[in-house]
Amino acid sequence: MKKLSPPKFANETEEADWWYANRRAVEARLFEAIRNGTAGRGAPLRLTREALAIEEVALPIAELDRARELCAKKKIDYRTYLKNLLHDALDREEAAAKKSRTGRTAR
Repeated sequence: MKKLSPPKFANETEEADWWYANRRAVEARLFEAIRNGTAGRGAPLRLTREALAIEEVALPIAELDRARELCAKKKIDYRTYLKNLLHDALDREEAAAKKSRTGRTAR
């Protein structure tokens, strides 16, 4: 497998772009190291296990297309955008449920 050598970066954006462009190769090398037992311990192994534990959720193509269009204008990744939307919605729902429970017991 080809060795990846990150170059010197002028700024964080350039570095983020490089890692994003090479993410599949980095992931493949990490999985190979885990299979071979050469990945060591700590964050890489834990993060890989967490990544593999992700459950996929199907969404209508039309909704994904809407998200992709919005994100293209904002120049952000649509998957990150959807994760953030879901996280924010869950926080709002939990807060509303908590407020509702608190309101009922105060009467």
